[in-house]
Amino acid sequence: MLQLSQPNSRLFPSQGSVYPKEGPNRLRFTMKLNELTPEEERVIIYKGTEAPFSGEYESEFRPGIYCCRRCGAALYRSEDKFDAHCGWPSFDDEIPGAVRRLPDPDGMRTEIECARCGAHLGHVFVGEGFTRKNTRHCVNSISMRFVPKEKQLT
Repeated sequence: MLQLSQPNSRLFPSQGSVYPKEGPNRLRFTMKLNELTPEEERVIIYKGTEAPFSGEYESEFRPGIYCCRRCGAALYRSEDKFDAHCGWPSFDDEIPGAVRRLPDPDGMRTEIECARCGAHLGHVFVGEGFTRKNTRHCVNSISMRFVPKEKQLT
């Protein structure tokens, strides 16, 4: 749901909205976001990492969709998930247009974030040979919510 925001209002992500670039005399749109726990904020907003093998979706393989915990956008399909034995949910593909890649500040890895709201998801690695697609999205469970196929709206 998009809401029109006044040009000088500034709502912080932890308060339930995201704000685009500011500019004088500009109207901006804000998106209603889910409230996050302190641990979710640490990973999703401040780009932390959950401990390996601790996430709720690391061993989840039922049919369904993985959505952004912050904004609800669909990110990954269960048929693209595989067990890389790395301690985090791994996917070899994303829903087209759902995930943005950008250089990690460490200069070595590629960070992935939700294309809709900018939530930190994890990192993507190419060339490891785990799957035919040769790509591994290594995603923090805490950055997602799983919606089983039987609970999806058709």
